[in-house]
Amino acid sequence: MSSISALQAWQVLQQADRLYSPETVETALDTMAAAIVRELADRDPLLVCVMTGGVVPFGKLLPRLQFPFQIDYVHATRYGHRLHGESLEWISGPHKDPRGRVVLLVDDILDEGATLAAIETRYRQDGASAVYKAVLVVKERARTHDVKVEFAGLRVPDRYIFGYGMDYKGYLRNAPGIFAEAEAAKK
Repeated sequence: MSSISALQAWQVLQQADRLYSPETVETALDTMAAAIVRELADRDPLLVCVMTGGVVPFGKLLPRLQFPFQIDYVHATRYGHRLHGESLEWISGPHKDPRGRVVLLVDDILDEGATLAAIETRYRQDGASAVYKAVLVVKERARTHDVKVEFAGLRVPDRYIFGYGMDYKGYLRNAPGIFAEAEAAKK
């Protein structure tokens, strides 16, 4: 259950600072896709959606990748219904065997890096020959884990970010663009 109502979420969106328009985000996705094609088109990769936030960037990237690949998903979270991460909880996946495969993890945001690092470690332990990471946004902040992201779309400040898959307290993953909570709302 969310800590806010749908009406409160709507009010947050109305007051939020729009960091990137949908057009800018779509251009960033085009650029990411072109880089992924150059690197992975001939490697029969397994593309893995990191749920739940990765669902929008994943879905937006797939039709841009004009080469054969298979897909899977994992749902591992440090947040659940909380605003701050704790220990990693595996909810679902992996479902396809990564042994000997090139894997591309697709997520919404690189924040502290702990979740993506743990998922990468799991795929490496399960025998993936290589693990690449693609994130729609990279938050400009110190990281708890050293995670190398090969394909990144946009940079965002260290604020509460939502839209294009990223949520605001369970809502607004579908916001038209990428937003940051209004500075006044934090006070």
